[in-house]
Amino acid sequence: MTTEPYFFGGEEIAPGSLREFEIHAGRLPSGTQMTLPIKIAHGAKPGPVIWLSGAIHGDEIVGVAVIRHVLEALKPKKMAGTVLAVPVVNVFGFVTGSRYLPDRRDLNRSFPGSSRGSLAARLARLFVDTVVDRCDYGIDFHAGSDDRTNLPQIRGNMDDDETRRLALAFGPDVMLHSATIKGTLRETALRRSKTILLFEGGEPRRFSTAAVEAGTAGALRVLGALGMISDPPPPRETPPLEARSTTWVRAPRGGIFRLEIQLGALLTKGQRVGVIADPADAKYTTVRSPVAGVVLGHAVNPLVYPGAGLLHVAEVSKSKRTS
Repeated sequence: MTTEPYFFGGEEIAPGSLREFEIHAGRLPSGTQMTLPIKIAHGAKPGPVIWLSGAIHGDEIVGVAVIRHVLEALKPKKMAGTVLAVPVVNVFGFVTGSRYLPDRRDLNRSFPGSSRGSLAARLARLFVDTVVDRCDYGIDFHAGSDDRTNLPQIRGNMDDDETRRLALAFGPDVMLHSATIKGTLRETALRRSKTILLFEGGEPRRFSTAAVEAGTAGALRVLGALGMISDPPPPRETPPLEARSTTWVRAPRGGIFRLEIQLGALLTKGQRVGVIADPADAKYTTVRSPVAGVVLGHAVNPLVYPGAGLLHVAEVSKSKRTS
């Protein structure tokens, strides 16, 4: 069976080849043109079409490194199907190191967008029209926000058989069943009957090594599960933990927080996770977890205000090991 050429932007992509495109996304006040970079790997054999997206939040750059590594591993002449790789979606926030766009809007609350709306709405609409509507599947890569780091995890509708199958194939530390949020890429994709995984791992403004490695291996395993590549990384030896609810451990007071546990640690209810003290005071306040669970994420900035999110915990009592 032969594969037909893939058409994008009015151009033909031959089977078994890799092409790069830049889609006009707008201009800066200086007149400088901003473009959405897209690389397309079109396999030599028929198969599904999947997108890989990073930096929807401009300071969450883990996905940029993941997508680059995935592209380096792909061999279009031996591949089935098509990969649309968009390492930087929020090109405006990416160049300034900001989560948001210059209009202070969150791109991941602006989908499906509008070609006549705000800057965020226009960029969202461009991505949906150019990428999402052309695909069957998607993996969207994120990192922790607001000076927090995250354990490699997959979020999605784990009650959907295909989502669950691909999440298991990805092999994260945790599979988190989560509801969609209005205006997100995941909500828009699901409304368009696309199967989408949302990856979280690492911290903002860093190529967190563990997260990049987990994201790269996971994405390649998904491509293997879809029959697009024949040599994905081997499955994880330890199956992921599945969770359906999470709790934030918040600072009871302001001060300097000293963390005493690590990402992925299994906590018991009431376990001490750290202390908060004043800069020049030997006295401290103990911080304990109100629930049993696994540590999904934690603050990396030790300077905290009352109510600050210190740890994000997936509750073990409502979780189970997948088989």
